[in-house]
Amino acid sequence: MRAYEVMYIIKPVEDETIDAVVAKFEKLLTNNGAVIDKTDRWGKRKLAYLIDDLAEGYYVLVDFSAEPAAVKELDRVMKITDEVMRHMIIKKDI
Repeated sequence: MRAYEVMYIIKPVEDETIDAVVAKFEKLLTNNGAVIDKTDRWGKRKLAYLIDDLAEGYYVLVDFSAEPAAVKELDRVMKITDEVMRHMIIKKDI
């Protein structure tokens, strides 16, 4: 397994929806054999530029270890999830 981190920005919605989105991605990773090391919720922050006419977003950073197939599935699901404004997956060099 390789070490990765994913940063994603959720649209500013109510807290229950944010919790549901974070839980959805954590469950997706663990169901595909990944091990989540840390989930860091940065909270609501101002964006550098408007995305879909929104000036704020809820930032989440997740450190995990997974096989490339699990990362590919995470990327696919994040692209089709309406609540996710942007995401970036990075392979860490350890």
